[in-house]
Order: sequence, then C-alpha cells, then structure tokens
Amino acid sequence: MTIKKDLSALQKDINAIGKKLELLLKSVEKSESKPAKATAPKVKAKAAKAPKVKKAPAKKAPATKKSDAITATDQVLNIVKRSKKGVDTSTLMKKTGFNQKKVTNILHRSFKAGKIKRADKGIYVGVK
Repeated sequence: MTIKKDLSALQKDINAIGKKLELLLKSVEKSESKPAKATAPKVKAKAAKAPKVKKAPAKKAPATKKSDAITATDQVLNIVKRSKKGVDTSTLMKKTGFNQKKVTNILHRSFKAGKIKRADKGIYVGVK
C-alpha cells in the first residue's frame, strides 16, 4: 500500500509542476508580445573577437635538482656537523626556527641513516 501512496503523491507533484510550467509559458508569451519601451537605451552589439590560438608550450629540459634550495634536513645537519662538542634539540630549534617535532624527526631520520650519532643523551654530533 505504501508504494501506491508514494506513486499517487508523485503524480500530484508532477501535476503541480505542469501547472507551474504552463503559467511560466504564458508569462513568457506575454512579455514577448509587448513592444520594447522607447525609453530603453539600445545596446550596440560588439563584433566578436576571434579567440587567440594558444601555442604549444616549448619543451622543457628535464627537471634537475636545484642546488640553491637548502632543505630543513640540510640546515640541521650543517649545524650538527659544525659543532665540535655536539648539539641538543633546543639549540637546533633556536638556530633554525623549527618546532621541536620537526627537529626531532630530522634527527631521528638522520641517525637512522647514519649521518649523525649520539655523543650523549640528547646530544648529537656529525659522523666523520
């Protein structure tokens, strides 16, 4: 029984939409049949410009690694390698401006890669 109720409700909705469409058509027909007002300024149509043809982009050389850009890891490793007695995370944070999480992640990855070693608890030195 619910399907029958749903279908009858849909039929009512469709009929209501049909009536609204008829009203819209009538109003459009009325507006088209009225002459344009004499006070309305006439708009002059502009000639359409031909669209510009895009040129195919020139082939670029394969991307190379930029030596100018120093990564965050490079910054931290340079500081660690320059220090003779070793550096802790708070000193690295002050010198680089990075937050603690970033510094500790860089130190952890560098330690795992064998680029630095631990001189003492929390103190890192470069590998020679």
